[in-house]
Amino acid sequence: MSEALKKSQILIEALPYIKKFFGKVVVIKYGGSAVDEKGIERGILDDIMFMNYAGMHPIVVHGGGPFISKMMKKAGLEPKFINGRRYTDDKTVRIIDKALHVINRKIVGELKGMGARAFGLSGTENDLIKVKKLNLGYDLGFVGEVTSVDTTVVKRLINDNMIPVIYPLGRGRDGEIYNVNADDVASAIAAKLKCEKFVLLTNVMGIMKDKNDSKTLYHTLKSSDVKRLIKNKVIASGMIPKAEACVRAIKGGVKKSHILDAGMEHAMLLEIFTDTGIGTEIVK
Repeated sequence: MSEALKKSQILIEALPYIKKFFGKVVVIKYGGSAVDEKGIERGILDDIMFMNYAGMHPIVVHGGGPFISKMMKKAGLEPKFINGRRYTDDKTVRIIDKALHVINRKIVGELKGMGARAFGLSGTENDLIKVKKLNLGYDLGFVGEVTSVDTTVVKRLINDNMIPVIYPLGRGRDGEIYNVNADDVASAIAAKLKCEKFVLLTNVMGIMKDKNDSKTLYHTLKSSDVKRLIKNKVIASGMIPKAEACVRAIKGGVKKSHILDAGMEHAMLLEIFTDTGIGTEIVK
């Protein structure tokens, strides 16, 4: 009986949040080693389904770096990274396109199998993601940075209660396909839609003052705080581009950005539909 009461209390706690976020758009970025030809973890899909059935409009942007490297090696190509970014020649970009398409179909298939209406998209389709060649002072080949986003098709899908599942490639003015950082693509789409939330799922619980001490987690940060923490090297290494993507989304008109640990069971539901939250939220 006490267990049943506990469950009812959780549902009652979630009710005002379900009401508040009904009809709102949330962009979810998920990548890393947990994304491969098998798709993404069932717990993440459960959270996405919950949002959808609760009346929200989730949009998924996924990567798939480890699977890309695996496919490159199968093709006899050795993955090459420069300052943490994948060098992408013409052969590599074709493999990236193929690998991400495989993952995309798997995620869409899983969501459909769970009862959702989902639709897969490449950033190259319908001018969704337009890019220019990324210039960092050294050559990365066909790696681009986002210059514009056309969310016409995405809007049609969510208006029809479908879940768009997008993989991060872009088309340049030269007509070529470019590899694009998934955080940047997700952030740009979130900003263009001025969505309610941008959720970045990663392998840590959020931004911490001491990355080895979970008790030092920052539950809420302002955009200006992020800039200061980067300058003071509290936010460092791989967390920098993630935090910056969150800030860009906020500056673009997104209400809140969240950095969450994808490994925590139902992290998104706990962050969005409970009083306490479990990650770092970034606000204007």
